[in-house]
Amino acid sequence: MNSEAVLGAIGMASLTVRPADTSVAQALNDLPILATPTLVNIFEGACSAALAEHLDSGETSVTAQIEVATHASVGVGIEIRANATCIEIEGSISKFSIEVHQGTKLVASGLIERKIVDRVSFAARIAAESISREAI
Repeated sequence: MNSEAVLGAIGMASLTVRPADTSVAQALNDLPILATPTLVNIFEGACSAALAEHLDSGETSVTAQIEVATHASVGVGIEIRANATCIEIEGSISKFSIEVHQGTKLVASGLIERKIVDRVSFAARIAAESISREAI
């Protein structure tokens, strides 16, 4: 990965909230509002979009850390847009400032750190751990 090119990179993702995206559908509470796991998913999509063109062949990224603050709730049928900006790179970790908006209203913000990994060796390690777990 070209670290210098990634710093300042911006990624975007959007979503129109569906019934399956709500806290009710995900059994988190009894409110038909955008569920936090769905919010995190759109954040991660924006971060991945920011990184996509900068990763070397065979590289991918995985979430290392997430901090999210919710500022407003949104319901079914509402379109939201996520923006992620790479603000720091330290070794294999890329740190992103993230925001989700409904129009001009800030819905959520936070930070996500994504670790750049070799796709094949990472997948092989996870598969080996799964196999060894099944043997127990």
